[in-house]
Amino acid sequence: MEDKKSDALNDVRNYRKMVLIYEALDEQIDKLIMENGGGSENMPPEAFERYRDLARKRDDVLNEIRVMEQKLQLDDELENE
Repeated sequence: MEDKKSDALNDVRNYRKMVLIYEALDEQIDKLIMENGGGSENMPPEAFERYRDLARKRDDVLNEIRVMEQKLQLDDELENE
């Protein structure tokens, strides 16, 4: 029982960490966009490449968050049975 609670706590901690990473990446993207006139179409090539890299990382983190959400939801359903 303790191991299951410990695992769940670790899952929640990892989820929170991923959310913070997502928010940091999103903030970096917003800053980059604002520094370049409010849109990716105004970015010089090196800034646009950085924008694409950050957006790709943010998408990857979002996918991990979604997987974690499903896992946490499944754990909740099992505990209610």
